[in-house]
Amino acid sequence: MSEEADTPVSLSRGLLQSWLNKIIKVKISDGRRLIGSFLCTDQEMNIILGSCQEFVYDEDYENEDPRILGLAMIPGKHIVSLEIDEQPASEGDKKTLNETNGSS
Repeated sequence: MSEEADTPVSLSRGLLQSWLNKIIKVKISDGRRLIGSFLCTDQEMNIILGSCQEFVYDEDYENEDPRILGLAMIPGKHIVSLEIDEQPASEGDKKTLNETNGSS
């Protein structure tokens, strides 16, 4: 047995590793939504988000002004749902990134 078997633990670990540094949308038990870069988790399912923003209202949170939190720890017992934001960067974002990096 030189290769590690695909146990549920190794599959879960691989999934969590694939989420590292991706933008995560978290809905918590009081209705707030937090959006930030997934940095880590622990055995109690607490998660750490970097560059986190808080949205207070329910449905139209994308059109409201966020409250900037920065680095945030969300207790696992308050997490209602997680969503991975896998939308590709818009053309305007790509242009800005290229200008910042000195590319055209």
